[in-house]
Amino acid sequence: MQRLATIFGGSGFVGRYVAQRLARDGWRVRVACRRPYEAHFVRMYGTVGQVEPVFTNIRDDDATAAALTNADAVVNCVGILGEAGRNTFSAVQAEGAERVARLAAAAGVERMVQISAIGADADSDSAYARTKAAGEDAVLRHMPNATILRPSIVFGAEDRFFNRFAAMAARAPILPVVGPDTRFQPVYVDDVAQAAALAAGGRAPAGVMELGGPDVDTFRELLQVMLRTIHRRALIVGVPFFAGRLMGSSLDLAQRASFGLFHNGILTRDQVANLARDNVVTGRHPGFEAMGIEPTAMEAILPTYLWRFRPGGQYAEIKDSARNLRT
Repeated sequence: MQRLATIFGGSGFVGRYVAQRLARDGWRVRVACRRPYEAHFVRMYGTVGQVEPVFTNIRDDDATAAALTNADAVVNCVGILGEAGRNTFSAVQAEGAERVARLAAAAGVERMVQISAIGADADSDSAYARTKAAGEDAVLRHMPNATILRPSIVFGAEDRFFNRFAAMAARAPILPVVGPDTRFQPVYVDDVAQAAALAAGGRAPAGVMELGGPDVDTFRELLQVMLRTIHRRALIVGVPFFAGRLMGSSLDLAQRASFGLFHNGILTRDQVANLARDNVVTGRHPGFEAMGIEPTAMEAILPTYLWRFRPGGQYAEIKDSARNLRT
């Protein structure tokens, strides 16, 4: 009988890649999301009827339990970078993860995979990091054999990191950066998805795993890689943390004062707190090597989706070749 996996947040950035991996491995996939009518694209990941989007909300017990019906495995990819309305860090990343794990245990689901983040820490100054840690603890309390995946910053065609800064560089000659010396270990989204698929099938260790790519770079160095990829120049200006906190607090206040009409997608005070700490694997937990996965380098992937920010777009390389011929 074909196995069934429920992916919470399966139409999001990481979740859609997990859905593709599981469908490729022969699973039936239930993509649990808040807007299934906007997630019909996931049906294309498998044969007719193999991948189905369904409505759910991990803030609700009944909806969550319904999405887990007859599931053999569950992958929770739900997470937020900023709070908005009732979608707070606590409600989504702590209480939501606890709800999924508790109801999965009650439903007899065999395996659970929780997508967390490097930096998850109950003692962190960041609410994002504290609730990620709270979610991990809750998952392991209800599902002791669960696998917790902690990736560093994730990159890929739909990411909100390189795409965001590439768009800024295409419009302006200056890139302001809070924490330019903070170190990251970017990890390719499909590598994370492969790890999640292996864990769902019982082919990864239980407990916490840290996932980092082959390169460790500072924030400034990552932006320099991005600029070389899009064939542009920009002045990278470091913003002091005190100024970043002031800016983030002001933008957070504007969001609250507007009752959500203005959504702070620029910089939050909590993001500034996160940027004060390096985002790299610690070596205290197993990683890709424990699953036999060779992580993918940024340089192999960034050109495949950042080309649209080049001055010549898809024709940039042709123009460069023509220029070389003339000389």
